[in-house]
Amino acid sequence: MLNFFLKFFGSIGKKFINFVAGIGHFFIFFSSAITWMFKSPWYFKKISQQILDIGYFSLPVVGLTTFFSGMVLALQTYNGFTEFNSETTVARVVLTSITRELGPVLTGLMVAGRIGAKMAAEIATMRVTEQIDALGTLGTRPMQYLIAPKIIASLICIPLLVLIGNTIGILGGYVIAVYKLNFNASLYLIATIEYLHLIDVIQGTVKAAVFGLIISMISCYFGYNATKGAEGVGFATTASVVISSVLILTSTYIITALFFG
Repeated sequence: MLNFFLKFFGSIGKKFINFVAGIGHFFIFFSSAITWMFKSPWYFKKISQQILDIGYFSLPVVGLTTFFSGMVLALQTYNGFTEFNSETTVARVVLTSITRELGPVLTGLMVAGRIGAKMAAEIATMRVTEQIDALGTLGTRPMQYLIAPKIIASLICIPLLVLIGNTIGILGGYVIAVYKLNFNASLYLIATIEYLHLIDVIQGTVKAAVFGLIISMISCYFGYNATKGAEGVGFATTASVVISSVLILTSTYIITALFFG
């Protein structure tokens, strides 16, 4: 019985130590990546390629997601607030929900699924095939050449994607309100403009920048530290998407509490 308890608590202690060591390793990686972001030379060709991949090619999935989310939100709001002034109520709920929460969170989750997985798989494949080691042998710093451009591009593109997604989501609410619910288009637009506050846009943009940092850092970290061949690539890809999604949902609460707590 004593041996059983010793093994049980020893196993828990070992996992806890490995967890703490992993967090420490991540923060070392984080500080190193941030440092290399501000050191020359900057690989502008790599950055532009990442901007094209993260920003331009993510527009369809972000646009579709936010557009239909705005439509659903308008429809559900109308069904729940039929006793109130419908034009102003629906416009306000759609605008506030999209700009503060749904736009940034949905964009972050879509980009984490699309780009985060790709980043992790790409870097993990280079790690297990020893291409990253070859870069170091040739005198190219892997953190500066591979990681920094992805982080810079994410910090640029995801806030822009959120602003575009917010606009498309509000448009989706407008389409449902005017063409399905038969609202007055002018009153709906006036109410939307009236309730548009700069603080909501700023909050959404701040969230987008934080999400961009989370997605790029987590994906690059798991990819860069991948092991065990093809199995390691799969683990890095899965872990990057899952952990990025959890951290996005966690950080959105923290940022909202800081702004409105």
